[in-house]
Amino acid sequence: MTEIIVVEDEHISTAEVQLKHRNVHLDGIPPSDTLADLSDNRNLQRPRRTPLPKIQLSILLFIQLAEPVTCTVIYPFVNQLVRQTGITGGDERKTGYFAGLIESLFYATEAITVLQWGRVSDRMGRKPILLVGLFGLTLSILSFGVSKSYWTLVLSRCAEGALNGNVGVAKSMMAEITDPSNMAQGFAFLPMVWAVGGTLGPIIGGMLSVPAERWPNSFGRSPFFVKYPYFLSCLIPACLSVSTFVLTLVCLKEVIPDIPSRTTSRRSSFTLTTKPDPFGPAELDEKIEYSASEEAPSNVVIANKKPSAPPLRSLLVRRVLTPILNYAFIAFVDQCMTVLQPLMYSTPIALGGLSFSPFTIGIVMGVWGVINGCIQIFAFPALLKYLGPRKLYTAALASYFISIGAYPLMSFLAKQAGGVDGKVWAVLVFQLASIIYDSDISLCIGCIFIYVTDGAPSREALGATNGIAQTTASTMRALAPSAASSLFSLSLQRNLAGGTAVYWILMSIIIVGMFCASQLPSRLLSDGPSEESQRSTGANSS
Repeated sequence: MTEIIVVEDEHISTAEVQLKHRNVHLDGIPPSDTLADLSDNRNLQRPRRTPLPKIQLSILLFIQLAEPVTCTVIYPFVNQLVRQTGITGGDERKTGYFAGLIESLFYATEAITVLQWGRVSDRMGRKPILLVGLFGLTLSILSFGVSKSYWTLVLSRCAEGALNGNVGVAKSMMAEITDPSNMAQGFAFLPMVWAVGGTLGPIIGGMLSVPAERWPNSFGRSPFFVKYPYFLSCLIPACLSVSTFVLTLVCLKEVIPDIPSRTTSRRSSFTLTTKPDPFGPAELDEKIEYSASEEAPSNVVIANKKPSAPPLRSLLVRRVLTPILNYAFIAFVDQCMTVLQPLMYSTPIALGGLSFSPFTIGIVMGVWGVINGCIQIFAFPALLKYLGPRKLYTAALASYFISIGAYPLMSFLAKQAGGVDGKVWAVLVFQLASIIYDSDISLCIGCIFIYVTDGAPSREALGATNGIAQTTASTMRALAPSAASSLFSLSLQRNLAGGTAVYWILMSIIIVGMFCASQLPSRLLSDGPSEESQRSTGANSS
């Protein structure tokens, strides 16, 4: 009988090793035939799904909710706010350039810092980083609400992204409070939370902007709200972030409790690989203790193994990179759509828009979000079961193609009618109806993060793995607003394709994204390895 104990600390006083012959193994060493035969002979059943830790999961979902609300609350009024700063010099065709920069900076600064936040959380713990992120969101959105110049808006948006370290860290923590039996169930809530936040944000931003004009008998009497017409819209998400901060501080449990005492702890955790003696009795739960003064038996080998973050190149494997590539396309296309919607709606009809007010934009974007959420709750499970994740994901990308194609048609009809008539509203309703599949694409993000998390080589690399995924998405989200809004302004200024070139370019990008979607595994890893994932895993292990 051979036992190998891998010790994660060189300072040991006592070693308590839990032997479970069904699960113990060393990385790179396949389970023995004897162990497999023993499991088959005993007809061990597949373990049942572990119940989700509801309280801890709920807190993490509230943390995730704060980001989309804070990010999207500015969309209904940001174009009007940019014009009011005077940065465009009165040329409304330039609005897209400057508004796109503000919208991009959050994701640009987040992309620069989020990976470092993830690596710091691997050493210091998840909870402190989550608290820093919530604190940063609160201060930055309040600063945005009281900004009167364009460059203070830019600085506020940069601070919001740089201090928002809770994005990838919260996903890492969700993976750590779940296990393979319930991870898919836990991650399924993430896109739903983003949909709720993406619904509430525009509604808050649109309905509460310029309150002195909308409610003159109350807010109109306050010089503060007259001077800062968008502060009330920013105050509500700030209150949400503060509430979540207090809830996290009081109720959230750290998932890496040994981190503060890692350098002084006198105990250690162990990983055990054992090859059972076929001629001896097998015990499912057997404890072995060796004191520091005792000599380990000759058939036990103790090796020092200090926990450390693996090099980043160890994460650059196919099973991680393929989902990340698709996540990049989701982030880019979705952000382009999110930016173009209020920009096109607020642009004058003569320039190819619909001349909507911030209030109307907020309502339309809110309805968009409600449809998104309803489809996620009621239709997604059946669609996922019928189509499978890869086909459903591809269909979602195709629906974005339809949604973007509706913009030039609405512009043409509005110019012909000289306003927004019934035909324009009919096309707009059709565009919202096509979101029936757009909601599926956000839910597929949950599936993609299961792929990413499962591909992490170790627990110590979990934060870095999610950090790479979030960095990639943040980079694409940083590029998307500037790219989409600048193309929009360029199309209008140079009359490219009648001012609609931006839409045709984005539809071409979606076609490329559909090809990348075809490279995803046909089955989720939690449902069992497909032939493709088996080949990838075999190649990586070799």
